[in-house]
Amino acid sequence: MKFTIGFSPCPNDTFIFDALVNNKIDTEGFEFEPVLEDVQTLNKWAIEKRLDISKISYGVLPLVLKDYVVLNSGGALGKGVGPLLISKNEVKDVANEIENLTVAIPGENTTAHVLFSYAFPSAKGKQFLVFNEIENAVLTGQVDAGVIIHENRFTYQDKGLIKLMDLGAYWEQTTGAPIPLGGIVVKRGMEKPVQQKLNRLIKKSVEYSFEKYPAISSYISSHSQEMSEDVMRKHIDLYVNNFSIALGDEGKQAVNTFLEVYSKVHQSCFAKEEIFAEG
Repeated sequence: MKFTIGFSPCPNDTFIFDALVNNKIDTEGFEFEPVLEDVQTLNKWAIEKRLDISKISYGVLPLVLKDYVVLNSGGALGKGVGPLLISKNEVKDVANEIENLTVAIPGENTTAHVLFSYAFPSAKGKQFLVFNEIENAVLTGQVDAGVIIHENRFTYQDKGLIKLMDLGAYWEQTTGAPIPLGGIVVKRGMEKPVQQKLNRLIKKSVEYSFEKYPAISSYISSHSQEMSEDVMRKHIDLYVNNFSIALGDEGKQAVNTFLEVYSKVHQSCFAKEEIFAEG
């Protein structure tokens, strides 16, 4: 049985799926065709039902629940891992000034957008860019501020940019839940035993990489866009944890909390399908 599987080239995703797609573990007869794209493209493709298995932002989950369910393993949740609101200039009172600022957001259907809108419901001047374009947009004055994710969390200060707010910390303080950043979804129509095996194999893949860590495999480094190994490890340390091995009850509750906040932020309802895959 062969599956298409989509994830980003970022070190946290290649760390998670390296053993699975490169046959470093026994895949028990399953074959995987990896498709590496930025998460906003993967979000769009999930809406279009293009891939069998895919990494998505939790920000797009309500739009794809009719077609996909969330696997227990392989995702990114945690504390201290949320997006940051940054700028070139100090803003003394962000909450009151936000209506007058143009803010770059890393994609409309992203978790970062939901967390920003949750913190700043009155914000109006949003511009949606690919995540790795945001620092430059702020530096050149294309926008007043930007929401950054991924490796940009480790580089913005080197470029003279300053943090206005940690959106993840705001989420944690107000909800008490870890931050659901990205999940792994599988097509809803797959048989339950197949979903269970996929959960098991992805868990084994994460555990394999942890056993080899802190060594960085050639698969991870070859997709890391000239990052240093230090930045790769920071990326992995921040985004891959026990929730990546298994969501567990705490992780699932965090996802449910996120979906409740999504409904309020977007003032919308969505089909209350079963959210999580079997096993």
